[in-house]
Amino acid sequence: MLLHKDELSTQIEGDLIALLDDYHSLPEVWDNDLDAQIHKWFANPPKVFPNRPYFSPSATNACPRELYVKAKGAKRDESKRQPHQGRWTRIGEEVGGIIQRDLLFIEKHYENMTGNTPRFRFLRTKDGKPTFEDFVRVNRKVAIEGVEYYLYGMPDGIMEYTTDEGDKLRVGLEIKSKQTTPARTSLYSMREAEESHIKQCVAYSYMYDVDYYVILYVNAAKKSWNMSDEEYAKTPDIRAFCYRITDEDRYELLANLADIQRSIDENRPPKMDVAKWTFNNYKQATVESLTEEDIRHIRKVRDRVSSSNMPQFRKNQIAGAADEIEYMYEEIKEEGGE
Repeated sequence: MLLHKDELSTQIEGDLIALLDDYHSLPEVWDNDLDAQIHKWFANPPKVFPNRPYFSPSATNACPRELYVKAKGAKRDESKRQPHQGRWTRIGEEVGGIIQRDLLFIEKHYENMTGNTPRFRFLRTKDGKPTFEDFVRVNRKVAIEGVEYYLYGMPDGIMEYTTDEGDKLRVGLEIKSKQTTPARTSLYSMREAEESHIKQCVAYSYMYDVDYYVILYVNAAKKSWNMSDEEYAKTPDIRAFCYRITDEDRYELLANLADIQRSIDENRPPKMDVAKWTFNNYKQATVESLTEEDIRHIRKVRDRVSSSNMPQFRKNQIAGAADEIEYMYEEIKEEGGE
């Protein structure tokens, strides 16, 4: 996936960070009316159900075999997860809501607090709701290379950004959380947005007619309550990456999804991407769909990776995934009496 940066995208990401940093350094604003309005909006969201066949933007970087078995009606894994994973997921979901609420508060109060007009505001639906979450959930049809399917989902936000010249520009917003260590969002550790998040935004750019998209990372793990300016500059807890998305980027993503949809239509299972095993939500069904030829392919991937110049942690991850897949496959064979 190409990463397109230009002067405007760099300014957008810098302006968003500067706005949030300034607002969060000010005394907290209390506005019961606005909080009540936000809760009222979410209490009765529009109901939009998926048209089939469809892909979710968040799954555009998933393993093709996972998407295949899901489309064929496989059951999602129901194994009990570790308790910290449940809390991790819930905290991550709340991070997006916090930023959305803060941006709504900024729209209403920031100018009175600072004398400066914020450059960002959420666009509004016809009935006055902010353009994020269920309020703008859509099915967007894709017809490409003789294949038809839908993109179904909802964004974290479609904003209006005011340029230096006063022009109004549509800008997408995707909010992601990090919770492991403060270093995860340091200038040293994070140089660009993650590939899966970029692909997600490319899909949203097609769905919502947006050419610039910001991926905002918010780290829930803090280095310290008190930090020097130098420490914060090196290890900030929020990072923003804005990209200019082109028609070529959209075509590449949509054509790849068309290949997967074609394999679904033709009952032709695609190869597994072992590197994406960890977050596969259909592990059991994926392994049940494998053949001996698939297992040989996975072994070859593991062997090839082990002798590559890939970072050791990635080698370990792929080797561990391949081992787990093979173990599950053998268990399934034994249960089936083979």
